[in-house]
Amino acid sequence: MSIEVDPRPSRRDVLRYGLCGAGAALLAGRTARAADAKPAKAKSVIQIWLAGGPPHLDSFDPKPDAGNDYCGPLNNPIATNVDGIRIGELLPLLAKQADKYSLIRSMTHGDNGHETAAYLTQTGRRPGDRLVFPCAGAVVSLFKGYEAGYKGLIPPYIVLTQSQGRFSEAGFLGARYMPFATGGDPAQQKFMVEGVSSPGLNEQQQEKRRTLLRKLNTLGSVLPGNAALAAYYQAEDQAYDMILGDGAKAFDLSQETDEVRKRYDVNWGTWISRTRFGQSCLAARRLVQRGVPYITINFGGWDSHTDNFKAMRQLLPDLDTGLATLLAELSEHGLLDSTIVWCCGEFGRTPKIDWGAPWNGGRNHYGKVFSALVAGGGFKGGRIVGSSDSKGEEVQDRPVYPCDLLGSIYELMGIDPEGKLPNPMDLPLAVTPTAADGIPMAGRLKEIM
Repeated sequence: MSIEVDPRPSRRDVLRYGLCGAGAALLAGRTARAADAKPAKAKSVIQIWLAGGPPHLDSFDPKPDAGNDYCGPLNNPIATNVDGIRIGELLPLLAKQADKYSLIRSMTHGDNGHETAAYLTQTGRRPGDRLVFPCAGAVVSLFKGYEAGYKGLIPPYIVLTQSQGRFSEAGFLGARYMPFATGGDPAQQKFMVEGVSSPGLNEQQQEKRRTLLRKLNTLGSVLPGNAALAAYYQAEDQAYDMILGDGAKAFDLSQETDEVRKRYDVNWGTWISRTRFGQSCLAARRLVQRGVPYITINFGGWDSHTDNFKAMRQLLPDLDTGLATLLAELSEHGLLDSTIVWCCGEFGRTPKIDWGAPWNGGRNHYGKVFSALVAGGGFKGGRIVGSSDSKGEEVQDRPVYPCDLLGSIYELMGIDPEGKLPNPMDLPLAVTPTAADGIPMAGRLKEIM
């Protein structure tokens, strides 16, 4: 696979650098031409990134017999709609959807640092190498984005709502493969997407502004017929189409019925709330309907060093409602078979609870064993992969390393995990690590593919 110079600015370039200051987009960007793709089962990926690291014992791998020092007050796991599978008591809606997903209870990498573990989980490689590797979203954008024939107005890699630094790293692929982060809050009356929505301006006013800017343009009159400028104006028009046309409609959640939007609202018993995460899940479904290859939902707050159980009573019901409703809606719209959903954080939390001050029932970083959920796009539902020991402290059976999970996702997307990953040094790098790289691996998830 070769890397070529492409003089044409992309739609995302125009949006990224700004419509008025997009002269930088006229400069050549390095783009990778994807090789012929293998047959794909999945067309899109929704990644739910639980930044901070969710506790596996409180969510997807409960250990009710481990005792109070491990379970704390959350010691009543509930049955699911799949015989033999139980999950945390604060996930009743996901319990009804267990036939749609599989749980990996033996994720492992051993790294307890937020950034390094996030990099490892998202790239499959350890940090500190001479190259910074791209995360999964950037890799999918490379092989399934514009260079592979993607025609959508919406960029092929979207983050709802804020990027998380290395959690969305494009690495040596460059800025072209960074995500378009929406900003804003989809739970608000109007989802103010950065670069798409203009506060205080309606569509007519935005169109007038567009016309005025074109009239004020002097460069076009000085250089009539310039090919580079013509390409730029075409990209600019496409960017405005995103702002004023179908692209903007994708983010306009008011187009959904009240009934649909309320499905994602969290019922706390005495009140109901509309949350950023729940409405991000709805936005992700709408983006999948428009063919966007990769969407990340960043759902933070899981770094529960102190008062873990107070935090879980807030976070887990939100996760439960949003993720369960997303799976149900994808299924109802006929999209689950072609959409991968994967949900995890950079690591888990310590199984043994720290009861002492100032932690007051906290859990710390734990990369030795944690859990992930995968669904759709070729992944079977109603299965358990691997296991941890009786206290959730060690992998007991079938370790799954980040590169195993990522390689499985790539394979289902029609991306060869062993194919060449273009890089500026033209090194013989594969999309996922090989045994020669010295990175632990146990094999792709064939048991649920």
